[in-house]
Amino acid sequence: MKQKTLFDKIWDSHVVHDIENGPQALYIDRHFIHEVTSPQAFAGLRSRGIGVFRPEQTVATADHNVPTINQHLPIKDALSRHQVETLTKNCEEFGIELYGLGHPYQGIVHVIGPELGITRPGMTIVCGDSHTSTHGAFGNIAFGIGTSEVEQVLATQCILQKKPKSMKIEVNGPLKNGVLSKDIVLYIISKLTTSGCTGHFVEFCGSTIESLSMEARMTICNMSIEMGARGGMIAPDETTFAYIKGREFAPEGEEWERQLAYWQTLKTDEGAEFDTSYAFDAEDIEPMITYGTNPGMGVGVTRPVPAVNGKEDAMLTKSLAYMGLEGGKNLLGHKIDYVFIGSCTNSRIEDLRMVADLVRGKKKADHVHALIIPGSRQVEAQAREEGLDKILGEAGFELRQPGCSACLGMNEDKVPKGKYCVSTSNRNFEGRQGPGARTMLASPLTAAAAALTGEITDVRTMLN
Repeated sequence: MKQKTLFDKIWDSHVVHDIENGPQALYIDRHFIHEVTSPQAFAGLRSRGIGVFRPEQTVATADHNVPTINQHLPIKDALSRHQVETLTKNCEEFGIELYGLGHPYQGIVHVIGPELGITRPGMTIVCGDSHTSTHGAFGNIAFGIGTSEVEQVLATQCILQKKPKSMKIEVNGPLKNGVLSKDIVLYIISKLTTSGCTGHFVEFCGSTIESLSMEARMTICNMSIEMGARGGMIAPDETTFAYIKGREFAPEGEEWERQLAYWQTLKTDEGAEFDTSYAFDAEDIEPMITYGTNPGMGVGVTRPVPAVNGKEDAMLTKSLAYMGLEGGKNLLGHKIDYVFIGSCTNSRIEDLRMVADLVRGKKKADHVHALIIPGSRQVEAQAREEGLDKILGEAGFELRQPGCSACLGMNEDKVPKGKYCVSTSNRNFEGRQGPGARTMLASPLTAAAAALTGEITDVRTMLN
């Protein structure tokens, strides 16, 4: 019998039909939707006079366009208000569970799935959002889809897909002090580039990955898409099972035991072959910061920005001009204006606890605007219950209500033109956080350190 990768096992078990010389019809276990990529899909169903095939396998929330203050009031922005109202009407009409504004389960779609126990190993999961790859941290196949594909899944609970190639990325060794999973993934992208994993589904493995919490694993899988991968995944283990057990929609009793027995089989067979493999040493990774306009343009925080070498560096030249930076110079000490801690990459309770621990008893720089946006109502409630809101507030950080917020310029939380923002989000494209905004991606610790000092700082100098 041929040895299989984890990816092969899950993919092959979900193939409903093979189309000769074409794609495969893949069954989808869980479909997440939000207000931005679903309206046209529902309109398509309505025009064809058909319903949602399996509404109980679809979960909806409002996250991208929602405000992060005064969520109990009507949304001021007309387009955002229309999108959220349309989602509400569509879910009512088609019988889909909606965690809308005010609901205790509302939050960023890739935060609420795991924290509610909806995301589980061995599943196929899709959403009209590229960072659906987050859910792969639980040992499943999760990927973003387009609006026409959202309609396809609503109508049939299946999707037509060509099977991607497989890739193994192995990271081994202990992490240095102050280095987080965000630094791991930014380091890998800086080495492989934003197109280095195109056409592949990545399995992350190795002793470093195995040592990470589930929240840290989600950060890594979240940004697998930024390497050009179709998605990323990590084999489930005791850390995974302990995280899921007891959550709101997790299986219980005999059903838990039955599913656990299956989950424990979800690992790559010894001797299984990947199409491509890479290996990295955790010893080589330090806190990372991006200097350019894609997530692959990152360096260790103590290292200089790459120097421009001739015409072949046209992209680097353009990026540095946009960012107002000079090649060959070190970023340490570079003044910043905003800090954003949030997004589906780094807005979980573990992220907020780390930031609170670092800023406890300190004050942010006067000129820095520091926003902390929890990933869900549950994260917000837990942060307040633990007193993190008081620690953060005393340090000058503003803890708001959940949403995608300043990750993308699609709501009210935009970074002004020309201002520098150290952000825990996943993308630093031109204008991503607002027209003309200059984004530097980093871990929650590096972002918090920059807020305290008002400049790019090596957080290791602030740690015991």
